[in-house]
Amino acid sequence: LNPGMAGMMDGGMRITGIYRTQWSEVMTPFNTAGLSIDANTNKNLNLGAHFLSQSAGDAGYKYLNAYATLAYSGVKFGPDQNQRISIGIQAGLLSRRFDPAKFQFGDQWNPITGYNPGAVSADVITRTSSSVLDVGAGIAYFDASPEKTVNFYGGVAAFHLTRPQDPFVASGVKQYLPVRYTAHAGARIQVNETLSVIPNVLYMRQGTASEEMVGLFGQLTVNDYTDVLFGANYRVKDAISPYVGVAFHDFVLGASYDVNTSDLGKAVTGTNSIEVSFTYMGRKSGKPLRYLS
Repeated sequence: LNPGMAGMMDGGMRITGIYRTQWSEVMTPFNTAGLSIDANTNKNLNLGAHFLSQSAGDAGYKYLNAYATLAYSGVKFGPDQNQRISIGIQAGLLSRRFDPAKFQFGDQWNPITGYNPGAVSADVITRTSSSVLDVGAGIAYFDASPEKTVNFYGGVAAFHLTRPQDPFVASGVKQYLPVRYTAHAGARIQVNETLSVIPNVLYMRQGTASEEMVGLFGQLTVNDYTDVLFGANYRVKDAISPYVGVAFHDFVLGASYDVNTSDLGKAVTGTNSIEVSFTYMGRKSGKPLRYLS
């Protein structure tokens, strides 16, 4: 979302794993697996790393990115120095590949008998993989004042600043991966001693594609060791994603389910997706954890 948010948490270290599967009832599912770790230090430097692996459908498409993040969080102002700005940069590997043996080309289809795997396609694929350097950067603001009942946060970021070339276009004209821009904001509202809620908004744009999302999440304290997490996001003209989770000691287990609301979802059943996540957050001595920070 934003390299500037690395280490932006109440704990000292956070490790998160996610798994997501999409379209499982329609075709070979699109699967995503991710692992991330970030930590803050006493020297205004926050560190992070994350890995994301995706496989797409029957075509054997594989997408892997692996990034390291460094953020500087030493810009502090306000009466108690609790207004903070963090600037982050990330760099790493963007790798894409596919298996052309799994493709089904148009000239391999017979209008009477259907697909003929023995037919040789006239389409020639000269390159099937690419690994390039990729860089992103972002800036984030957050209000860390502990006595306030409303704490705002927000930020902007840009990814693919190195404009990696698309190696799979055979038109003879070089094409590059567009920069992806994000802008996000929200507020943590302490309703009472046991309940806090976080309304949030997100806007992303890459080339001619864009996404707008609004959400509301809550954290309800059950006892000294257990919190219940709940909420939902709405991606405009796309999907509603309810979320539930439980936090016990330093661990958080969560799950979300996308309910497709677009015209595609109405026309084709099984376009929903499910995601599960597991997080460990190292506690800082003497501080209670606030998971949705």
